[in-house]
Amino acid sequence: MLTVENVKIGFIGFGNMAQAMANGLLYKGVIEPERIYACAKNWDKLCDNTRKKGMNPCKDAKEVTKKADLLIVAVKPYMIKEVLTPIKEELKNKIVVSVAAGCPFATYEEILLEGTHHLSTIPNTPISVGEGIIVCEETHSLTEEEWKLFEEIFSKVSLVQPVDTAHLSVAGTVSGCGPAFVSMFMEALGDAGVKHGLSRAVAYRLAGQMVAGTGKLQAVTGTHPAVMKDAVCSPGGTTIVGVSALEKAGMRSAIIEAIDAIEG
Repeated sequence: MLTVENVKIGFIGFGNMAQAMANGLLYKGVIEPERIYACAKNWDKLCDNTRKKGMNPCKDAKEVTKKADLLIVAVKPYMIKEVLTPIKEELKNKIVVSVAAGCPFATYEEILLEGTHHLSTIPNTPISVGEGIIVCEETHSLTEEEWKLFEEIFSKVSLVQPVDTAHLSVAGTVSGCGPAFVSMFMEALGDAGVKHGLSRAVAYRLAGQMVAGTGKLQAVTGTHPAVMKDAVCSPGGTTIVGVSALEKAGMRSAIIEAIDAIEG
C-alpha cells in the first residue's frame, strides 16, 4: 500500500514548476530526496538540478515511470501527447498528475489508455517554500485512496483546492499568475520606500513580509479582504489617503482587466 512514507515521486519534465514542487517537498521534509526521480531534455542541467540535492536524474520518461509510483507530468502542453504516448502502457498502473495549464481531464482521456488514473492540476511557484496553491480539477479518475495520498502529500506544501472543470482555468490564473502581479506590487512598494529614503534591501524585506503576513491572516481567519482593509483605515488617517489614491489610479480595474486579458 502506498503511503507518504514509501511513495516514490517522478517528474516527467523538470522545469521551473517541477523544481518548485520538488523543492517544496524537500523544504518541508515531506519526502526524502532519494525518493524523487526526474527526467528532462537537457541531461547536464537535469543532473545539476537534481544530484546536488540528492534527487535521482533519469535518462527518459520511461525510466522515471518505471521507478516512481506517482508521476507528475510537467512538460509543455503541446509536448504532452508526444511524451506520454510511448509510455501509455506503463502509466496505466501509476498515479498520473498533470501540472500543465489548459490540459483538463478530457485532454488526458484522449491520450492515455482507458482506466489510467489521472488528475489535472495547476500549482503555483510559492509551493517551493511550502506556501503554494494547487488547484485541482474535481473530475478525475483517481481512487479514493489515491486522492487521499495526493492530498496528504501536497497539503503539506500548499493549499489543495478542488474546482469544477469550468472554473479550472480562472482559478489557475488567479493563483498561478497572481504571484507575478503581487511581485510587481512588492517591487512598486520597494521603489516607493527607496524614494523616501529606505535602502532597497529593507524596503523589499518589509514589502515581502507584509504580503506574506497579510495573505496568511486572510487564509487562516477567512476574513473578507474589505474588512481587513477597513481595519487598517482609521478615519482621517494615512492609510485611507493611500487607498483613495489607488482607487483614483484604477488599481482594482487594472487587476480585473489583467485576469480578463489572460482568460480572453
